[in-house]
Amino acid sequence: MSKLHIKTGDTVMLLTGDKKDHGKMGKVLEVSPKEGKVIVEGLNKVKKHVKPRKAGDPSGIIETESAIYANKLQLVCPKCSKATRVGVKIYEDGKKDRVCKKCGETF
Repeated sequence: MSKLHIKTGDTVMLLTGDKKDHGKMGKVLEVSPKEGKVIVEGLNKVKKHVKPRKAGDPSGIIETESAIYANKLQLVCPKCSKATRVGVKIYEDGKKDRVCKKCGETF
């Protein structure tokens, strides 16, 4: 995968998963287009066993967000606050904008 419909800073909704995670929203912290994965704030929490690398570093069992496939997420429109597909609007000068398929607002 090379191109993703999600960018850093977007608000997304989880479409798949069990009852505790399905439908949750979060802000995108990091995007990895090569793997097709995204790290979302508050979603896909995992516990990691961490050793302190230098003085003052946290150690023990730390809960952190793990990567999740981008095709399991859908972008949330800031205007209508609904999960929506992303359209592309091309202007005359060749610029492109992402557009909400439900209300037509640009992201």
